[in-house]
Amino acid sequence: MAMTQITPDHAHVAVLAFPFGCHPWPLLNLACKLAWATPHVRFSFFNTSKSNQRLFSTSQVDLPDNLKAYDVADGVPNGHVFTPGNPIEELELFIKAAPESFGKAMDMAVAESGRNISCLLTDAFLVCASEMAQNMHVKWVPFWVPAPYCLSAHIYTDIIHKTYANACGNGNGGVVGGLKPIDKTLDVIPGLSTVRFCDLSDEVLQGDSNSSLFSQTLYRMSKVLPQASAIVMNSFQEINSTIITNDLKSKFQDMLYVGFLTLTLPPPPLPPSHSDTTGCLTWLDKQKPTSVAYISFGTVAAVPPNEFVALAEALEASGVPFLWSLRDNFKQILPNGFVQRTSMQGKIVPWAPQSHVLAHSAVGVYVTHCGYNSVFESIVGEVPMICRPILGDNMMNGRMVEAVWGIGVRVEGGVFTKNGMLKSLELVLGHEQGRRMRENIKELKELVVKAAGPDGIASKDFKTLAEVISK
Repeated sequence: MAMTQITPDHAHVAVLAFPFGCHPWPLLNLACKLAWATPHVRFSFFNTSKSNQRLFSTSQVDLPDNLKAYDVADGVPNGHVFTPGNPIEELELFIKAAPESFGKAMDMAVAESGRNISCLLTDAFLVCASEMAQNMHVKWVPFWVPAPYCLSAHIYTDIIHKTYANACGNGNGGVVGGLKPIDKTLDVIPGLSTVRFCDLSDEVLQGDSNSSLFSQTLYRMSKVLPQASAIVMNSFQEINSTIITNDLKSKFQDMLYVGFLTLTLPPPPLPPSHSDTTGCLTWLDKQKPTSVAYISFGTVAAVPPNEFVALAEALEASGVPFLWSLRDNFKQILPNGFVQRTSMQGKIVPWAPQSHVLAHSAVGVYVTHCGYNSVFESIVGEVPMICRPILGDNMMNGRMVEAVWGIGVRVEGGVFTKNGMLKSLELVLGHEQGRRMRENIKELKELVVKAAGPDGIASKDFKTLAEVISK
């Protein structure tokens, strides 16, 4: 790609998305926010066709005039048949093809706009962007979507892997003081003393010994991120541990906290195209304050069928009113007759306007997989959580919810059972501990609201980021 001297009026930021899970949403929101703030800069948003379709059909984002979205190839060969039981196959095909896919799409955007790329603003998982930026002689600004404490775990993956391996090989099966290695805390990592080895993903725990392409990519990420011009954090600095923040800032050239890019305080009114078609909010209007259990496991995560059954049995036995966001293809897993028997007690819908549901006064508890976005939507709605972590960063988020912030409880034994779920519902909805959770979550929300204000660090850091990407 031929390069010419870039001036502010010719700046062109290429925004490269990681098209899986919740990753594209906050990056698109950040790109739009930057585009509104820097009207002289052109932004090109690159994402797969499949992800773009989902993004723009469900997003309420109003694209600025200086931002254009482009489709990139997904790396899946024509006629390819996916291997059953291999959920990361699609992801790894995308990673393999990413440099070429993004390169072709950027060439198209440059030819169309007449502006060379001056900066790569990318999801941090796109490790290939580091080398691409070097070859193009432009800045690389990665955006870290999960929580800052998850980044700490990745940065220290070598130490974590070595410490865990040593603990497992102590000649006693790793058991010390009655604790298995997997249950020990990460005292060796700054700011993670409440986190346990069992809260970490396999990619972090196994370090460079895991041979999967995705694991190797995440391992490489921890090595190349320090080369970036700046790391952008999808969080507010004020709510994070000072120890973690200071330690991470010592590792990078610059670290900028720009706030949660999927949160709006308060949630905006639903536009006509996203009206309450499933009747969730109307149904909630008829329920008593803080009485309803809202259940949702996001767009990616799913619990095993036997746990769906246990959860359903617990809901029915408890008599607690419930709103369950459950895709139609999962309904067949529910116990026979459950839907009919609980038709007066609960409501099952294929989709719910989650931020608006969690902001409703009738909702008293959120049963969740502990996705990062979901946790903070719950905080803004002041709704305590019952956590059943499933994958990725869910386990660390669940540990923070229960052990650090005191705003929820993890399900007994880490899996849904009828009796364990009944205990959790009673604890949150009918116990003194539940009242304390609501007090804690209200305090945390107040901190988030203050951090999101004009005097918060995010406001200052966003202005710095706008200068970095537009120079």
